[in-house]
Parts: sequence; structure tokens; C-alpha cells
Amino acid sequence: MRLYFLKSERLGFSKWEKEDLELAVGLWGDYNVTQLLDSRGKLSKEQVKERLEKELNLEKEYGVQYWPIFNLKTEEHIGCCGLRPYDLSNNIMEIGFHLKKAHWGQGYAYEAAQRVIAYVFSETNCRGLFAGHNPMNIGSRKLLEKLGFVYTHEEYYPGTGLHHPSYILNHSRTM
Repeated sequence: MRLYFLKSERLGFSKWEKEDLELAVGLWGDYNVTQLLDSRGKLSKEQVKERLEKELNLEKEYGVQYWPIFNLKTEEHIGCCGLRPYDLSNNIMEIGFHLKKAHWGQGYAYEAAQRVIAYVFSETNCRGLFAGHNPMNIGSRKLLEKLGFVYTHEEYYPGTGLHHPSYILNHSRTM
């Protein structure tokens, strides 16, 4: 049984561990998940291992990562949702979420993002959240708008080689 440091109604948030490679492969090794996140498309096991190590290093250095999320009733791995540094000089973090295709359209991304937003603005000194999405990912655009994010600009994202629509959610907008 996994330990959860954060919970929502249906989801438990854990932390990635080195032993989670197979879980990570089930997420980032799936073309359905990575096709709009990474220009390489489906990631190899070695590329997923590098991605997992990046998450582990973020946790060590900044205390955040795109945390793995699980269904509280079934303990099934749903995907990940969490934070990474974006503009530390202005106390702005980036929020992101990646879900396995079997869990799309069930409200999990919204629920997970809401919980992370509540967490970051109540438990940290973060003043704002940044988010961006692949220009072809209409679902992410709709989700960010539903969460209260405001479009601010286009920003180049090296992972896809594209300029992504980018958004900010200020702490004051959530109060």
C-alpha cells in the first residue's frame, strides 16, 4: 500500500521512488500520453527512466515533482499531477498533469489540479502558478480555463519544439 501525503475525494498523491520505473513506463511510455508532451512520441524505457530521475531530482532539490496519483478505492495508478519550478525569483511554480488514457474524461485532471492548487497556495509561499499546453491539446486549454488560469502569452517549449499557449493563476484569484 502506498503512502499518500495529499488526498482529494478520489485521489491519493504519492511521491515517485526509484522503484516506480514500471509505473512510470505505464504512463510516459504510452504514446497516447506523450504524443503532445514530447516530440519523440512514445518514450523508450531508458527515456522514461531519465524522466523519472528528473522527477526524483526535483523532489530532492525543490520538494516538488509531478507526483504520481492513484485511485483511493482501487489503488490504480491514474497518472501524475504536481509542480516544478518556473520563476523562483517571483515565487511562481508550474503545474502539470499527465493522465493515462483510460482515465481521460472522468474529471481526474480537474480534481487533481484543484487539490494541487489548494495545496500550493495554502502550504507554500507560491504567489502564482504557470501552465502551458501543446497548441493542439484543446482539452488542456479548456481545463486550465475552468481552473481559473488566464492566458498570458505563447512560450517556446523545447520538449515539443512548439510555442505553447501559456497561462497564469495568481494566488489572489483563488481567494
